[in-house]
Amino acid sequence: MRAACYTHSGPAHEVLELRDIPLPQPGPGEVRVRVSLSGVNPTDWKARSYGPPLPSPFQIPHHDAGGIIDAVGAGVAASRMAERVWVMLAAMGRPGGTAAEATCVPAAHALPLPDDVSFEQAAGLGIPYVTAHRCLVAAARPPSARLAPGALAGRSVLVRGGTGAVGSAAVQLASWAGAHVVATVGSPEKAGIATASGAAQVLDHRSPAHADELAEIAGHGFDGIVEVALTSNLACDAAVLAPHGAIVTYATEPAEPQVPVRRLMGINAALHFVLVYGLTAEMLGDATDDVTVALAAGALTPLPPHRFPLEAIADAHDAVERGILGKVLVEIGEMP
Repeated sequence: MRAACYTHSGPAHEVLELRDIPLPQPGPGEVRVRVSLSGVNPTDWKARSYGPPLPSPFQIPHHDAGGIIDAVGAGVAASRMAERVWVMLAAMGRPGGTAAEATCVPAAHALPLPDDVSFEQAAGLGIPYVTAHRCLVAAARPPSARLAPGALAGRSVLVRGGTGAVGSAAVQLASWAGAHVVATVGSPEKAGIATASGAAQVLDHRSPAHADELAEIAGHGFDGIVEVALTSNLACDAAVLAPHGAIVTYATEPAEPQVPVRRLMGINAALHFVLVYGLTAEMLGDATDDVTVALAAGALTPLPPHRFPLEAIADAHDAVERGILGKVLVEIGEMP
């Protein structure tokens, strides 16, 4: 099969190459997915640029995809053959990511895809939506660790970076679950996307009056804040957080944040950190179950797509690294 891979860290155009490699075979508890479209996330270019040592002589990048199961390993029901799926965490501790014509993953990492949902949308689900789900559970604290219509009724949620992959997913899932969602963005074009995703109010974080506008909207404070830039925004977030509220971050900045301990302690606030690779099987299961239900309900909307052929995978990585608005997808093998 054809696959994109790299043998060492470095710039996309220097280390990514196409190879013909043997078709992988699923082991016990695994399925093999014929990949239609592979999603590119910031974590992919970061791992390629300066990630940990490779788990094998080469690494096929990318965690997410949409495709069809074409082989199952021992212990997996034969009925899963030919099932349309969305794939997550394909490259977590494994050499075989989704930037290839096929990938083998644990059966629980290939989730049923509703018939009316495209592979294009499927390839944008995994990392962003699972991360967003966990952030919302920690930030807005539903009655259980699950999201569903009404689960966040009466809660107010601030989503920073409401048109990024995780931010957009958080806006959609929180809105679907009944929260009042406020999103911050950096342009009028992004404001339109955040509104379409379900944000009740959208603010331009570049406005000189942003802090005052956010404080006015916050009222008694936000119950939860999903944060993409903790160092830059922590002081402002602390000022608009409700008593017993929570700030949850899933990304890092070069500088470490200065924590306003007195303010956060005074309101009995919580500061959480989310990294999808460290989630438990139960957390992952809760997230994928809820995302699949929301998907089937038509509650999730994909970001504008940017498609690249597999031969241009380095360009795809560069597009994500420079922060292109929308979802970058790599075309592997088109399917009906």
